[in-house]
Amino acid sequence: MAERIVVVGAGYAGLAAAKLAARWTGARVTLVNDRDRFVERVRLHQLAAGQPLPDRPLADLLRGSGVHLVVDRVTGVDPLAREVRLTAGALGYDRLVYALGSHADLDSAPGVREHAHAVATEEDAKRLRAALPGSRAVAVVGGGLTGIEAAAELAESHPRLRVELVTDGVLGAALSTRAQRYLRRVFDRLGVRVREHTRVREIDARGFTSADGTRVAADAVVWTAGFRVPDLARAAGLAVDGAGRVLVDQHLTSVSHPEVTALGDAAAIRRPDGLELRMACATGIPTAQRAVRALADRMRGLEPGPFRFSYLNQCVSLGRRHGLIQFVRGDDTPRDAVLTGRLAARYKEAVVRGALLVQRHPTLPTG
Repeated sequence: MAERIVVVGAGYAGLAAAKLAARWTGARVTLVNDRDRFVERVRLHQLAAGQPLPDRPLADLLRGSGVHLVVDRVTGVDPLAREVRLTAGALGYDRLVYALGSHADLDSAPGVREHAHAVATEEDAKRLRAALPGSRAVAVVGGGLTGIEAAAELAESHPRLRVELVTDGVLGAALSTRAQRYLRRVFDRLGVRVREHTRVREIDARGFTSADGTRVAADAVVWTAGFRVPDLARAAGLAVDGAGRVLVDQHLTSVSHPEVTALGDAAAIRRPDGLELRMACATGIPTAQRAVRALADRMRGLEPGPFRFSYLNQCVSLGRRHGLIQFVRGDDTPRDAVLTGRLAARYKEAVVRGALLVQRHPTLPTG
């Protein structure tokens, strides 16, 4: 009887992993997801700004792959019984691919869950979009790439809005000096005000209060300051790190449960040199390919090859007309080389389209 592989989560890593598992192993592969659509998460800031996104039914993306789709919410994992618990029952597995991704951390400051918006899910983005017509001022909290993209997209799409980006550090801290200068020029052009070295203490319905007591008014606050993973892995007894991500070896196998492979944001992935990979589509897809190749090798009694991963660039959209491509070293530290302007915007769009193309053809090389 063929082995049963259950993949939970149909994001960039999980969907590709399910199709690869069906292609590279003789297993019966089931993909579980809480919706019947694939969400292009890297475009959610566009959706929030009011731009329509194409519909991506999972059935279309899975057609001909041999993967069985179950649309349901995962409520738990029982490693002893080797079952995934769902709202409508349970699924048994011989091997589990855990790829449940991440969501916005809405409990990191008082009032965030009650009053702030996010752009981490389709529902988040739609709620923010619905709030914009009645808003005059929007504060985006978080100076990482998600916050930068959201602030630029909102400012470009809604020039009447007063958009402010709030960060507890320096704008674009992970970027080179040259990239930071360009980012500031674009923000100046778009009218985005930047408030640096500001920690948000509390959010309410009319804005936020900073740690030093400064009151900042905003009709909508967008929270992009951090992400969390579901607590299901910890509750199941899998070895996890302090953030709840599954601890894995060099082949993305759980260090405590060898029948479990963890991918994407839900896994604490380290290179052999100890560098921890950041949460990103750019890491999720290629590591999913390597993880499923290793899984297929083990199922055939072969020793998987060594794990290798190197970064190439960080791609930042700054609205539809501008972009910033920060070229990086293999360890993700910035080089001096950057690509900017419309060419960078086209480059970023090509990367985003490529990420979707991999979901259709998951054996395409990604790095």
